[in-house]
Amino acid sequence: MKKLAMTAFSFLFISMSIIGQEAQKNSKTGHTDQNKFRQLKDVLPTPNSRRTASGAPGYEYTQQKVDYVMNIRIDENTNRLFGDESITYKNNSKDYLEYLWVQLDQNMRAPDSKTPLATSETLSSSFERPETFTKNNLKKPSDFGFKIEEVKNNDGSSLPYMINRTMMRINLPEPLAPGNSFQFKIKWNYLINNSVKDGGRSGFELFPDGNKNYTIAQFFPRLAVYDNVEGWQNMQFWGRSEWALEFGDYDVRITVPSDHILDATGELQNENKVLTREQRKRFEKARTSFEEPIFIVTQDEAEKAEKGSSNQTKTWHFNAKNVRDFAFASSRKYIWDAMAVNINGKTVMAISLYPKEGNPLWEEHSTRVVANTLEEYSKMTFDYPYSKAISVHADRQGMEYPMICFNYGRPNPDGTYSERTKRGMIGVITHEVGHNFFPMIVNSDERQWTWMDEGINSFVEILAELDYDPNFYTGNLPKDIVRYMSIDQNNLSPIMSQGDYVKNFGPNAYTKPAAGLYMLRQTIMGPELFDYAFRTYSQRWMFKHPSPADFFRTMEDASAMDLDWFWRGWFYTTDYNDIGLKDVKKYNLTDQPTQEARNLAKRYNMNLKDYKGKLVFFEEEKEGVSVEAKNALDIDVIKDYMASMSEEEKNSLKEAPNFFYEVTFEKPGGLVMPIIVELEYVDGTKERQTFPAQIWRYNDKEVSKVFRTTQEIKKITIDPDLETADIDTSNNSWPKKDNSKFDKFKKFKIKG
Repeated sequence: MKKLAMTAFSFLFISMSIIGQEAQKNSKTGHTDQNKFRQLKDVLPTPNSRRTASGAPGYEYTQQKVDYVMNIRIDENTNRLFGDESITYKNNSKDYLEYLWVQLDQNMRAPDSKTPLATSETLSSSFERPETFTKNNLKKPSDFGFKIEEVKNNDGSSLPYMINRTMMRINLPEPLAPGNSFQFKIKWNYLINNSVKDGGRSGFELFPDGNKNYTIAQFFPRLAVYDNVEGWQNMQFWGRSEWALEFGDYDVRITVPSDHILDATGELQNENKVLTREQRKRFEKARTSFEEPIFIVTQDEAEKAEKGSSNQTKTWHFNAKNVRDFAFASSRKYIWDAMAVNINGKTVMAISLYPKEGNPLWEEHSTRVVANTLEEYSKMTFDYPYSKAISVHADRQGMEYPMICFNYGRPNPDGTYSERTKRGMIGVITHEVGHNFFPMIVNSDERQWTWMDEGINSFVEILAELDYDPNFYTGNLPKDIVRYMSIDQNNLSPIMSQGDYVKNFGPNAYTKPAAGLYMLRQTIMGPELFDYAFRTYSQRWMFKHPSPADFFRTMEDASAMDLDWFWRGWFYTTDYNDIGLKDVKKYNLTDQPTQEARNLAKRYNMNLKDYKGKLVFFEEEKEGVSVEAKNALDIDVIKDYMASMSEEEKNSLKEAPNFFYEVTFEKPGGLVMPIIVELEYVDGTKERQTFPAQIWRYNDKEVSKVFRTTQEIKKITIDPDLETADIDTSNNSWPKKDNSKFDKFKKFKIKG
């Protein structure tokens, strides 16, 4: 048998030599490295003492700290919000700062906003309703946007400032030195938008009876981020790409009508003054109720309250430590329920606020979904560090802030609702509560890299939703991104794109990164490796500002997996995955030289008679050609060799294969992906094998594998569970399916 092995080696050596000679004859000019497995070193920023090559913060990493003391008042009659804030800005960087940049998000809808001017428009219809015509052509712009009343130094002197649309530059009396702090004050007010009619991520909803539901956010001038990647993150707010914000402490007093129920970011400081004795008693019960929500305000009580309107006011006082933002919700219509959640021995409160219009759906699910989300996200990342998470019902809303979020999902007026409405509500609550982790704690730059909060959050959302309901339709799995990846290339952008110019924003920022990370976990890395690396990233960057490179590097650093091919393909390009079965050849065993063997021997000037009784041959089974197939153990040369083996060697052998299938895979798509193969045998049993993406490293177009089996294969299927976002499954089966799937595919195939 040693001689047989040497013969096989000789065949290989000779053939490789000939191939090498032929390659020399056909040599061409050189080229740059375009291999799909080339490293990302030419793309990612150079590591330094602030951000390391491992993806962790470096020993010189710094970030600023901003503290706010605010007094806020809502005038329900005029829908105007008044505020004054005292800001302490701590410069932890190594730089001297000549000015500070403050975000004025409400100016996006000011009368002089440039946002409407930056949107292409046509007369999309030859007719309009009178109300539409009036709105579009006659109505004056509402007086939205910040009214800055004063900007003052802590000593009372005025500070010079300049407003450029949604950004305000405050010029400092002298450069702010590293390690020093600067205190100043801003007084302001603005007209609150009707979020149902005027749009917006916050505002109020007006109900037919005149009551309002205030969901207030982006309501105060907020310091922009200054870091060692962007410097000042002062990109204008156009309405889509969200906010980069610094962490700090908040001390906030909010004055609203006395019959309102209110909750906000942070801990309530004056519970005895704003809650009744009965409400406090019920909340204490909720703090020990880990199975069922407890009503703090019942529906009957809320319905009674909404029939009145108080002229008195009440001030709610909140304190929040180490948060990046602040938001609140207020209405006399609120039903209020809560339950306790055990997060690794720490009690966290899951809370919901909703009008009767949200029931029965919200009573049945909202708080329970909040609790489930906190539990599942904590498992994947870190223990939720805050004391509560609030879900607030708001029509046509879905927006997140620290400890509080605004969520849609309204039943029909008679209380009935569809499965779609229920699923949408559960999905949006899971998503928005999940944002407490990304980006409220793992605080990425939302304006620059939307996928780092929306995409990563949407990925963890999948796991939380499936835990809440194993049959839940998430809409974020690899199969769900296929149609998007198949559209005209002119309408596609890489995930690594700034969100303001992306055409298909939802699939690009939410679904594609979520599906990619799910694929990475389930198919490429495996849950154990992925979860450890993902948890490492999450914990490394808690309460810090990670960049994409920090995520990519940490996932590799903590798993010992080279994933550059995946990041490059899935995140930096618009390539798609399409892996197909090009050819399947079945071979049988024989002890007689085949025609292919004779041809090979002739090519290399070999005499097969010299190897009589020393070789076993593979003969291709072709239609119309009779082949005398033999079992491996019936061939003398194999029997003789096995007889010469020791008992220990014989015991190490597996069952001898009798069938051999040479399967050639092709890759019309540009992405490299693992090849998942399911073999179905004639007896109905199935076997699955997965070949890593690296199988394509030497040939990006075509690869082959040999399957050695003890029984015949009836069917071969690539990616049977649709794990890899393969856009064309018509080429995924052998024998080839006789259907029109490819014709259907061609209707929406990639163009350009």
